Amino acid sequence: MDPVTPVLSVRGLSVRFLLPGGRRVAAVTDARFDVRPGECLALIGESGCGKSVLASALLGLLPGNAQTAGSALLGDLDLLAADERTLARTVRGRLIGLVPQSPAAHLTPVRTVRSQLEETVAALTATRGRAALRAAAEAAAERAAFPVDHLDRHPHQLSGGLAERAATALALVGDAPLLLADEPTTGLDRDLVDRTVDELRRHVDDPGGGRRRALLMITHDLAAAERIADRVAVMYAGRIVELADAAAFFGPAGPRHPYSRGLLQALPGRAFTAIPGMPPELGDFPAGCAFAARCDRATATCAAPPPTGTVACHHPHVPEDLRA
Repeated sequence: MDPVTPVLSVRGLSVRFLLPGGRRVAAVTDARFDVRPGECLALIGESGCGKSVLASALLGLLPGNAQTAGSALLGDLDLLAADERTLARTVRGRLIGLVPQSPAAHLTPVRTVRSQLEETVAALTATRGRAALRAAAEAAAERAAFPVDHLDRHPHQLSGGLAERAATALALVGDAPLLLADEPTTGLDRDLVDRTVDELRRHVDDPGGGRRRALLMITHDLAAAERIADRVAVMYAGRIVELADAAAFFGPAGPRHPYSRGLLQALPGRAFTAIPGMPPELGDFPAGCAFAARCDRATATCAAPPPTGTVACHHPHVPEDLRA
């Protein structure tokens, strides 16, 4: 793949859920972003803002009452237009490796971790033969810092951290060009969070077979995002409200959208001040800026839809160096 061509290019991705009575609920609206080769894009935001719905749309895992619009190009393949056969045989595991939310629920409970890894290696690679499959499964476990002496355990015998590492090992097997990690650090202590995101970063940085990979990490853990991300996309009420370089976002200048700044100021290492109020219900968005009711910069102008671009705000913060 040409290094200037995004691994994933999303344009106008929207997801609506059709409810009884003809009511439609907007879960994702007009998402636009790229994930470039060798890059980690962290998609952050409060729980319920639409991050995991967006991930499910990319993988074709939405429920039957979902309607999608827009495009999501992975190379020449539009993921939103692909049929289930293509998604199952070509995309999942091979083109997109998934580190799922709640990994213990995605592991087969009656089979050992070793057998699940060996089956995945056999399905996604050219490895054949019992000894070769065993060696490849152990190598995959080691990449994810999963202890080899735990491979013959069943999922219920694993701690939350070990289940997370088992899921990460499975996601890395196919050497997919895009890794999608959906809340990969939930329930882990800080040391394991750091080890997990460092392994994901190594996967992106290692040009396996000369091909650079990319990572889309969905998380509410801003410390993990700061550790791993090259760029940050902030989601609020189903919309991406800011796209920024991670160094600027977490640095002295800080983010420009008031919601993004509120997320950072809520951290214990910063002001430890919560954002007042609650997000709007998915089926009850205002016509203008969805964050206006919680924003101390809001004016009458905010009753109109915010501008499109890298910062969806009528009154974004402007770094001091840009005012000079």
